[in-house]
Amino acid sequence: MNINPNDDKRLFLLDAYALIYRAYFAFSRNPLINSKGMNVSAISGFTTTLMDLIQKEKPTHLAVVFDSAEETTRATEFSFYKAHREEMPEDIQKSLPWIREIIKAFHIPMLEVPGYEADDIIGTIAKQKAREDHVVYMVTPDKDYGQLVEPNILIYKPGRQGSDVEILGVKEIREKWEVKSPLQVIDILGMWGDAVDNIPGIPGVGEKTAKKLIQDFGSMEAVLERSAELKGKLRENVEQFREQALVSKMLATIILDVPVDVSDEDLLISEPDREKLASLFAELEFRSLGRRILGDGYSVNREKAAAVSTGGQLDLFSDYSGSTAEELPDAPARGRNVHNTPHHYLCVQEDAAIDKMVQELLAADEYCFDTETSSLDYFTLDLVGLSFSMEAGKAWYVPCLADRNRTLEILNKLKPVFEHPKILKVAQNIKFDMLVLSRYGVTISAPFYDTMLAHYLIEPDQKHGMDYLSESLLGYTPVKIEELIGKKGKNQGSMRDVALEQITEYAAEDADITLQLKQIIDPLVKSREVESVLQNIELPLIPVLADMEAEGVMIDRDFLYRYSADLEQDLIRLRSEIFELAGAEFNLDSPKQLGDILFDKMKLPNAEKTKTGQYSTNEEVLAKLEKQHPIIGKILDYREITKLRSTYVEALPALINPITGRIHTTFNQTIAATGRLSSVSPNLQNIPIRTERGQQVRKAFVARDANHVIVSADYSQIELRLVAEIAGETSMLEAFRQGIDIHQSTAAKVYGVPLEEVTKEMRSKAKMVNFGIIYSISAFGLSQRLGIPRKEAAELIENYFIQFPGIKRYMNATLEFARENGFVKTMMGRRRYLKDINSRNFTVRGFAEREAINSPVQGSAADMIKLAMIHIHKQMGDRKLLSRMTLQVHDELVFDAHKDELEILLPIIKEGMVYAFKTEVPIEVETGIGQNWLEAH
Repeated sequence: MNINPNDDKRLFLLDAYALIYRAYFAFSRNPLINSKGMNVSAISGFTTTLMDLIQKEKPTHLAVVFDSAEETTRATEFSFYKAHREEMPEDIQKSLPWIREIIKAFHIPMLEVPGYEADDIIGTIAKQKAREDHVVYMVTPDKDYGQLVEPNILIYKPGRQGSDVEILGVKEIREKWEVKSPLQVIDILGMWGDAVDNIPGIPGVGEKTAKKLIQDFGSMEAVLERSAELKGKLRENVEQFREQALVSKMLATIILDVPVDVSDEDLLISEPDREKLASLFAELEFRSLGRRILGDGYSVNREKAAAVSTGGQLDLFSDYSGSTAEELPDAPARGRNVHNTPHHYLCVQEDAAIDKMVQELLAADEYCFDTETSSLDYFTLDLVGLSFSMEAGKAWYVPCLADRNRTLEILNKLKPVFEHPKILKVAQNIKFDMLVLSRYGVTISAPFYDTMLAHYLIEPDQKHGMDYLSESLLGYTPVKIEELIGKKGKNQGSMRDVALEQITEYAAEDADITLQLKQIIDPLVKSREVESVLQNIELPLIPVLADMEAEGVMIDRDFLYRYSADLEQDLIRLRSEIFELAGAEFNLDSPKQLGDILFDKMKLPNAEKTKTGQYSTNEEVLAKLEKQHPIIGKILDYREITKLRSTYVEALPALINPITGRIHTTFNQTIAATGRLSSVSPNLQNIPIRTERGQQVRKAFVARDANHVIVSADYSQIELRLVAEIAGETSMLEAFRQGIDIHQSTAAKVYGVPLEEVTKEMRSKAKMVNFGIIYSISAFGLSQRLGIPRKEAAELIENYFIQFPGIKRYMNATLEFARENGFVKTMMGRRRYLKDINSRNFTVRGFAEREAINSPVQGSAADMIKLAMIHIHKQMGDRKLLSRMTLQVHDELVFDAHKDELEILLPIIKEGMVYAFKTEVPIEVETGIGQNWLEAH
């Protein structure tokens, strides 16, 4: 259903808390944390929804409606109503004052009536204004609002993560709830109940049963009056809980006579106070939202930042009626402008000036540098210039013109600076600079320091880009590269074309700012006790990854072309078989058409519908139906092949670099908070392995020539071994020492049978428990994964902890440590901060508790393979081997190995991986050799 943009009176009423909670939990796994440590997910999500609505829908009238802070009329009369609702997450509580200030700055009325909930206020106003010829849109994800819908009152459900907005009118409510009138939604809710609001309903009556009863009887009252027509337990419950049902219906009914009186004039949309919004967004570090308010030129206000640094008062809330900064909990501290004092940036071009600069750099203990390039492609870029800084506010810029010979002359002068064994070289994302300079024969020798990596270790869940760090730690917004060369895209210019004066200012500033960031970040690295992780793991890993990225991997393009053709034949066959089983031809790639075929035409059971009213045909739904009809297995096969072909088989050849003939990924050290590496552009850590068809893709990863082979080295059950190590679980440690199958051993203990009597099914269930425990799996989660009753799953987990008490002790001790200290750490000391570990909200706290249990294990495994990579890389370099390490896929390393070096290389690999750090549990590494990755795995 589409909004009619010609409506003269379009009123949008926003259910504040419903939208705030929705925004907050949308980011629950990856919350938005600003540099002050504040979770701004709710503020950002709510504000984005508000701005999108205003911009796209252009309402004529608007209001944001809040629940009463006082006890509601329902709760006063019925004490159980909402009695079990969880505490509001602390981060939402801290966000509310900010959200209210943002709404004020938008000049949008906030409505709140003592004793009433937002849905009551919205319902009352909606009915009033609909009678006055308004078209009213109730902006909420709450299902209860369906009862209010009529021709001029609609539900407006904002899209989630790029999805389309959903508009629900009378027709849509009838279809969604399977009713004749939206008012019957109240009857369904009354019988169904609502666990969130503690509305009891009728025991044993769920959504489907409630809908069926209303279809058959028309109303709840009719069901109660004619209960004799029902059978069995349903009749018994309806009759026994008659009064409870009537109370539940009353509680589910939205009140429509709230004492609220707002005129059209009160609700008219008005122009926002852009300056106030810009100030608020600057405080919250909402840069993109700020740009939307002020236009593309928006950035942190430099004049106001300067006022703070010179002692001027900058109270962003001084001109807000009835509000002060003190009312806003956790208000971020104001920053300082690093350029408050004049800076001195010098462009150095002549040989004599360059030589003088080199002498000063060689006399320093440390310096910061940065490279400017014509593009970001290592294999085609040119060096445009270099900048250096040794002192805050001072920097040099050395331009490198298009003349490569002149560039080589300059770099020859700078070689002693980059290769000096005692001077500390500081940079932001130094791996990029290493790759750039390696194209010109220059090596950046240790010692070196990376501000991006250092900040990652002290704040692993935050952003680590230089602009972000400068704004958050120094209170200064550097010149954006887009100001020099334009926005990303085909029309973006090159740094080669930027005027010398501009690029000098830009490049020198980067070196200057990065040096000052190092001065702030490094003391935090020491105080938070992660210096060892930085110096022994992350920094030494940088040249290892740089070499791997430059090396790339060889791809057999012809194999992929042949495999694509084979998969196309499989798709043709499957289409034919599916159409025959369905008795009709249709678009297999259309979920709607597929749903209609499966559930309307073929009448398969357990149909589920999406929010848009069409049948759901996602993988979870289809998996439940797989045993119901042979067509389901073929549809799943069709989907697997389609995804495999488009995502990998056809995509990989297009990613082969035309210069090297290989695919080059980028390994990121600062993405996963647990310490794991990630692979992007393309992601080569995600090549399929679970299915036989997916495994075939690994055949395309081949040795470079006939003199080389692929070697794969994979840790065996490393996370389970490290769980046993960290927990000191004696039974598990002993099983690993004896080389007993750990899942078979676990099954024997959990089921209380001899090792030899463990069945395949027992082992499978024990395996799921073993791996699930690392992720704090619940009885419900285990029951879903294994397809067993929840009670059996709970017994499995209980028996597991009885047999392996060390694991339970580890979990309890880890949670206790996390609650006291706010973080957990790996065996090597890497920290994971858990700001929600003491939250009063069960759901929020649960996320943090699961991270607390898993992070030390997953992080220790990440540390172990990183240390192994460093050791192996050094050994290969010291022996000047022709073999190369090319890929890291979490617990696996892949090598392009020269055949003549295998006797030397394999012991180096095993020794490096097994003895990365000392453990009581034996570490096992499985190696394989082949002409391609699949053969070697």
